[in-house]
Amino acid sequence: MAASPAVLIIGGLVFDYLTPPNYTSAPFFAAAPLVAAALLSRRLTLVTAAVAIVATLGLAAVRTAIDIGERITEVVTVVTVCVLALGINHVVRRGDRRLASARGIAEAAQRAVLPTPPARIGGLRIAARYVAAHADARIGGDLYAVQDTPHGVRVIVGDVRGKGLGAVEAVAVLIGAFREAAEQERTLAGLAARLERALQREGARRANLDQSEGFTTAVLAEVPPGASSLRLVNRGHPPPLLLHPSGRVTEAHRGPAALPLGMGEIGTWPDHVQEWDFPPGTTLLLFTDGVTEARDAAGNFYDAERRLSGRQFRSPDALLDALAEDVACYTGGETADDMALLAIRRGHPHRA
Repeated sequence: MAASPAVLIIGGLVFDYLTPPNYTSAPFFAAAPLVAAALLSRRLTLVTAAVAIVATLGLAAVRTAIDIGERITEVVTVVTVCVLALGINHVVRRGDRRLASARGIAEAAQRAVLPTPPARIGGLRIAARYVAAHADARIGGDLYAVQDTPHGVRVIVGDVRGKGLGAVEAVAVLIGAFREAAEQERTLAGLAARLERALQREGARRANLDQSEGFTTAVLAEVPPGASSLRLVNRGHPPPLLLHPSGRVTEAHRGPAALPLGMGEIGTWPDHVQEWDFPPGTTLLLFTDGVTEARDAAGNFYDAERRLSGRQFRSPDALLDALAEDVACYTGGETADDMALLAIRRGHPHRA
């Protein structure tokens, strides 16, 4: 694509050489700087415009058989288009700079709200990804966090209802509340209750947090120190998967999930903490509904359990890379929602 302006100018010269004198190659020379304005830098656009004008003047000088008025019209047309192309290039480059600045701000905000967790905590290997549905949107309502606490390694993966600044604000509230409560609460049920209260408290204070319809689906996980087990609380979220060293994949889910966080006004009930075997070599995979609601061209939902079954991955990072790539292939690159991905693998004791 970057060579298109040069191809147009060369094409105009060839066209003028091969056609009768009454055919004009001015459209080629006018198109070249316009294409350069969108694709190239200001300096290269200026060079393209200068070459186009020189070529038009040169051909007008040698084509004496053509009426002088037509030759002047061609030159004026190309010069005018070149001036417009330089203006367009200035606008495009300024827009690119603003977009780059916005992307930088979004990336900084994402790193502040969703910092990358350590690759290793104790005997656990950890990997996280945030895959935006749109390339220019780097942060949204999906969240994850990992905290090493006196009660073990605790994890949250969730999805805030809605989009925009309100969702980002809710993510910040939840992550902040999780960081504090994960250290203080002795049980996962107590941690879930603290998050529920945090959403209700902040919802009453902040206009951007929807009090009547706002909620957050989430999975809370805990890997106790020195134990080959894990505990889970599911608040209306897609169930996580356990990937075993043999390649077998199982869904970590028993019974109905509780209502999402932020819906405590509907009713209160004790959270059911589920416990699962988590032997060395096993990987816990948590994700948001950007995975489960991804569809192929026929409208079929993505089935992570089936598509990952029988496969083995050398590391949590390799697993998340493969999952993100597989979802993109499945949907043809047209994902409708963001994806937050988190993988935790228990290492062998002598490899920890």
